[in-house]
Amino acid sequence: MFNLNGKVVWVTGSSTGIGRAMAVKFAENGASVIVHGNANKAEAEKTWEEVKGKGGDSLLVIGDVTDRSQVDRMTAEINNKFGRIDILINNAGTMVKRAKVEDIELETLEKIIAINFTSVVHVIQSVLPIMKQQETGSIINMTSIAARNGGGGGAVTYAAAKGAVSTLTRGLAKELAEEGIRVNGIAPGVIETPFHERYSTPELVKKMVASAPLGRPGTAEEIAGAALYLASDLASYVTGEIIEVNGGMLMD
Repeated sequence: MFNLNGKVVWVTGSSTGIGRAMAVKFAENGASVIVHGNANKAEAEKTWEEVKGKGGDSLLVIGDVTDRSQVDRMTAEINNKFGRIDILINNAGTMVKRAKVEDIELETLEKIIAINFTSVVHVIQSVLPIMKQQETGSIINMTSIAARNGGGGGAVTYAAAKGAVSTLTRGLAKELAEEGIRVNGIAPGVIETPFHERYSTPELVKKMVASAPLGRPGTAEEIAGAALYLASDLASYVTGEIIEVNGGMLMD
């Protein structure tokens, strides 16, 4: 068990999948959890009910993280209730669609960049004044194995956006160290979530899993475990690090 009693964590995109697993796992370890959803409000409410069932205080916020005004409104709601934000997990993101670069429409490209990169900047900018006032904080950005290997078929622009998140993570770790704020990332490989159900064929998933030495896809709970470590005092000297959780598909 990690002791996160008294810590306030905001998990963006926590309606389903990895985000839901992280929200629940942090609640189990004593944190006050802010659950976030947007279009899938019903699923966000399910996550919130599960989080509340673990005890402790919690809050549900609904809004579009690609819209800075909505982000600021959600940040204010959190600050009004808790008066602090100790841990920010930028998990909201999606592939939008698979398409070759030569075929991708401008509107789709802009959506991919907005949800996977611009939203991360929006949320960090909104939360930073609170963390700076506290003189402490932990930011965890969800990137992807695609940021390192270029992604599977039709995922080049998604991979590029996640690559930008990885670079942002390392740069911010330098910028914010003197403020007492640590910035790290997690790069999942093939994880059993609705993401691959939506964007990958069973054949593609099987091919990707076959390249992992552990011989299986990961689980959302295994990603949540990495987030717990990075957010905890056990990682107090870790910043600018991106943990690859991919079953050995990609090794440094």
